[in-house]
Amino acid sequence: MDQEFSKNLRQWYRKNGRKLPWRSTKEAYKIWLSEIILQQTRVNQGLPYYEKFLENFPFIEQLASASEDQILRLWQGLGYYSRARNLHAAAKQVLRDFNGEFPPDFEKLRSIKGIGDYTASAIASFAFDLPHPVVDGNVYRFLSRFFGMDIPIDSSQGKKAFNELALELMDAQHAAEHNQAMMEIGSLVCKPISPNCDECPFSMACHAYLYNKVSDYPVKGKKQPSKKRYFHYFLVTDGISTYIKRRNEKDIWQGLFELPLVELFELSDFPPALPEMAKIHQPTVSKQPIKRKHILSHQELHACFWKVNIVKCLPPKDGFLRVKLSDLSTFGFPQLIVNYFEQEGL
Repeated sequence: MDQEFSKNLRQWYRKNGRKLPWRSTKEAYKIWLSEIILQQTRVNQGLPYYEKFLENFPFIEQLASASEDQILRLWQGLGYYSRARNLHAAAKQVLRDFNGEFPPDFEKLRSIKGIGDYTASAIASFAFDLPHPVVDGNVYRFLSRFFGMDIPIDSSQGKKAFNELALELMDAQHAAEHNQAMMEIGSLVCKPISPNCDECPFSMACHAYLYNKVSDYPVKGKKQPSKKRYFHYFLVTDGISTYIKRRNEKDIWQGLFELPLVELFELSDFPPALPEMAKIHQPTVSKQPIKRKHILSHQELHACFWKVNIVKCLPPKDGFLRVKLSDLSTFGFPQLIVNYFEQEGL
């Protein structure tokens, strides 16, 4: 069944697969870049970032020599910013340890910063056609439905079982095409909601379809509740300049910039104690804050943005920078703050 399964799958892919730039290359650098960008990211969202990074850093040497601020600025809005920092560290490591070339070896690929089993398999398969299964969320979903597998996909047992099954189904002579096809059918046909079962070449052998249990798969373990956090941000400005500060603590958005922040246990329609730079110039605080909600993977952020008008922005203290409002776009900020700036016309 295995070779026949792979053959039918690859035939479907040749006819229906999307033409994406990282699929038309064997360059490990471009494949690695696409895989890091597409982690936790939809293709239509990640594609402009992929193109933007290649435009700015067409070769790994240029990426390695860039500043972290340059990379974080280009990454802005994509989320999971540790990926951007790992991307930078990995580029330097590949130059240092592998003479600027990604090694055609799974274990050596795994030794590179930010590359786990999945990404190592993807590079090994797509760049070097090595027979390593690439099992992403699309593949988990397709295999769990097709075979009726009720092992939680987010368990160590489940990851092992699905990886072994994916390897069994693969035609080792066509590893790259097989893996792309497996991911593509999960993305385009075996979708999380309202899958196109009538268009699936495997529906008549699919356990979930035959037993009307498509919505039961894949099985996941219990999800941890999101932690709620409440941020009060202050745009302290004299109409020309404002204050920002880099987040250096090991927390969300490390390395990005933000406005003066007070984190409390709740939000209110009354501002908390103003930050120091706003206290000595007869501040005028906005009567109504702009409120925004921002969802991260394990955190639910509730933010109030207070605009504080002052007479003059004096030289900053305590690690803050005084910057012109017109220069804010040159710094990397979390998308939550970017959205606020856009609403304010900054």
